[in-house]
Amino acid sequence: MHVLSISSLKGGVGKTTVTLGLASAAFAKGLRTLVVDLDPQSDASTGMDIDVQGRLNVADVLGNPRDKIVRQAIAPSGWTEGHGGTIDVLIGSPSAINFDGPHPTIKEIWRLETALATLETEYDLVLIDCAPSLNALTRTAWAASDRVMVVTEPGLFSVAAADRALRAIEEIRRGLSPRLQPLGIVVNRARPQSLEHQYRIQELKDMFGPLVLETILPERTSMQQAQGAARPLHVWPGEGAQEMALQFDELLQRVLDAAAANGEEAAAGGRVPAPTAAIDASSAAAVEDAEAEATGEDLQEERRD
Repeated sequence: MHVLSISSLKGGVGKTTVTLGLASAAFAKGLRTLVVDLDPQSDASTGMDIDVQGRLNVADVLGNPRDKIVRQAIAPSGWTEGHGGTIDVLIGSPSAINFDGPHPTIKEIWRLETALATLETEYDLVLIDCAPSLNALTRTAWAASDRVMVVTEPGLFSVAAADRALRAIEEIRRGLSPRLQPLGIVVNRARPQSLEHQYRIQELKDMFGPLVLETILPERTSMQQAQGAARPLHVWPGEGAQEMALQFDELLQRVLDAAAANGEEAAAGGRVPAPTAAIDASSAAAVEDAEAEATGEDLQEERRD
């Protein structure tokens, strides 16, 4: 099971759009796929046509990652109606914001990893739609991930946000999760005829070199139309949709190549939470909490009210 976080430290760059495009490509390829909607806006759950009635959600899982609760928070996507295959969603919730504090403890950081470990044999690919910040929710997602895809758009402030994201990934890799690596930067909503966009894309390439993925996603109304109808891009009619579908196929192949590169390590060790350090070493309180929580006390506390 390969886990990919789709992240941006700046809102409004199309992070959820990229998540849904990758989910559509994985579904079309027949991969057993789970989308974790960790963004409190919960747009991924809406775009994947989820019936939340009678279900728990990701906030319940973050409060208590027992196997029973995890499974009650997962629902099949409406995309499967009339189509074979497995594509499920760990349902998002605005209540996830309650778990997005600036100084999470070690136990809090590893809760999503603990939850996903119970699903190890059931999915080929997990896509985590992260919150657009570097607070606890994003750290929790990255601790559970093998790779991080950073989404940006060709604008001044988004370029700076991509730089911050890559620096943060490296800090968390060194201090918390040695397996974590950046997959790369994907440029979204590009307009090829815009001189400003051309300049910013070249700026990204000059700054980050091969980390900037070759597939650059253009601005297309077909993607928004498919999302608005809560349907996968790969079945949406029109040449524009099919062009976008091919580009997401290319991005998915990059993800699968990274998964293959990590295959031997994953097969040998599986997914075992192994917290080693607090994220924010500058906070004495966080360090004290981390030391207390890392002693192995039971994660199975009572479900939140």
